[in-house]
Amino acid sequence: MAVLLVDVGNTRIKWAQLAAGRIGRSRAAVHAAWGPRDYARRLLEIRNLERVLVASVAGPKVRRALAGAARGAGVRAAFVTVPRRAAGVTVGYVEPWRLGVDRFVAAVGAHAMFTGVALCVVGVGTAMTIDLVDAGGRHRGGVIVPAPDLMVETLLQNTHGIRRRAQGGARGAATMFGRSTRAAVVQGARYAAAALIDRAVREASALLGREPLAVLFGGEAPAVRPLVLSACVGVPDLVLRGLAVIATRSKPGRGP
Repeated sequence: MAVLLVDVGNTRIKWAQLAAGRIGRSRAAVHAAWGPRDYARRLLEIRNLERVLVASVAGPKVRRALAGAARGAGVRAAFVTVPRRAAGVTVGYVEPWRLGVDRFVAAVGAHAMFTGVALCVVGVGTAMTIDLVDAGGRHRGGVIVPAPDLMVETLLQNTHGIRRRAQGGARGAATMFGRSTRAAVVQGARYAAAALIDRAVREASALLGREPLAVLFGGEAPAVRPLVLSACVGVPDLVLRGLAVIATRSKPGRGP
């Protein structure tokens, strides 16, 4: 029997099949216009599907559509919730439910991949999140800032001169110092994100007495990762990996 792992972000959805303890090839798409039929057609045409395990930050409309598609396929969609402790990770938030489920599941995946290593788990999507997880799996808290694309969008929306001069593309973006206004904005946002990651690693090193490994995931991670000076790796399917750990080690969250 197989488990369908689903990572639903604000814009994109990623999914993969877990069978015999192994994750199959992952797929991704923009889900903004999807309804139950789209979820059924794109995700649920899998033989011997036992259940669907979902980490979603996309809101109730998407949740209802995905849950309805699963029911139509004769399986249950279980939506992960954030507990105080599960799958090797202890949440450090005062109120655990306030931690984004994608951040929790990514922390689970990273802790399972890098056993005994302190980690800064960095999601670079619409927002950029940095969560510190010590070597024992204790979540020490996190940071949330706009990710580079949102920084750029906000700057262009709230300025006239920069927005006007930024038209025409990001030519001249080979280094930190852009040779066009658009390049200067884009590079500035990416380097700002990378600098924050490096600062987080330094702060974490002082707190833990050891330097953590930065583990990057999310749609914008490939643009930021080469600019990070600290030790770092990219794991594009980190949330799916965390879902696989939860599927095999602990009970799934409540269904809708």
